[in-house]
Amino acid sequence: METRKVQVTGGSTYTVSLPKSWATENQVSAGTTVAFYPEDDSLLLTPKSDVDRQEGTLDVSSLEDDRLTRAVMTMYVSGFDLIRLEANRITTDQRRAIRNATQSLVGVEVLEETTDSVVIQDLLDSSELSIVNAVTRMRLISSSMLDDAITALVENDDDIARDVIERDDDVDRLWLVVSRIFRATLRSPRAAEELGVPREDCFDYHSSARQLERVADHAVKISQLALKLEEIPEEVADALVALRDDAFDVLEKSLDALFAEDSEEANRLGHAARELILEIDEHTRTIDDMLRELDPMQAQSLGLIVDSLSRSADYGGNIAETALQKAAPSP
Repeated sequence: METRKVQVTGGSTYTVSLPKSWATENQVSAGTTVAFYPEDDSLLLTPKSDVDRQEGTLDVSSLEDDRLTRAVMTMYVSGFDLIRLEANRITTDQRRAIRNATQSLVGVEVLEETTDSVVIQDLLDSSELSIVNAVTRMRLISSSMLDDAITALVENDDDIARDVIERDDDVDRLWLVVSRIFRATLRSPRAAEELGVPREDCFDYHSSARQLERVADHAVKISQLALKLEEIPEEVADALVALRDDAFDVLEKSLDALFAEDSEEANRLGHAARELILEIDEHTRTIDDMLRELDPMQAQSLGLIVDSLSRSADYGGNIAETALQKAAPSP
């Protein structure tokens, strides 16, 4: 850490010198324009860039299938707006993997294709993306997936189960959007300013979005088991519906706490959600006792479903904890 004394010039202008090593590393010299970003009692300074869109190049010669798809997604989440994928020759399988990746991302399209390269571009203006809207959308989809997954199970409706599984792609796309926005705010104070959301809040939304993505994964797991199971005993079905409702209640209270503008309301809802988890733990033990009387294979599958519902409630509890921290007074 280096320190500088603030000086006054011209009677009203405050000035401070920049560390030479930092200025050299960031190509700051006489005449360079810098930008200032106030954050409460801090003032962030960064060289002003004339480049609005970030470009990145990746050699994909040794990448195929899922590894290539993940590489493209990683470049997207890292904040590149224009991604150039290069190799001596882009194979048909590689092109297929790249197309799969672009279809899994929001606002990304293939811009150019040649024998040895594929260029994909993010067509969305990052400044217009809203992390709050993305998390809100994830909330609606993941909660409805959990609801419908149990409905598919107790009504033995394979169509609903398959629909839940398909909706997971929508949650994954939104999760990648949230990750991209969050990482942008870590890299650039300009991104946080354009977003209009404090960086601490962005961290809270990113953390909560991760929990919602996991809830959606468990809804998929329940639906996959529902496709294999036949009709289940009515008593067990009723108990699972009640457990689903309890888990849903935890998620709703937790997310209401996260989005609450009033700290007292956030604390009330957050603590209420955490307390509900204790009741759910007792509820799961009751259902486990019921399952002991069933066929072992059926009991095992239903036990996995109980575990998924319990874990979903725990993820809601994690969101509640985040909401309580967000509502706490700043030091």
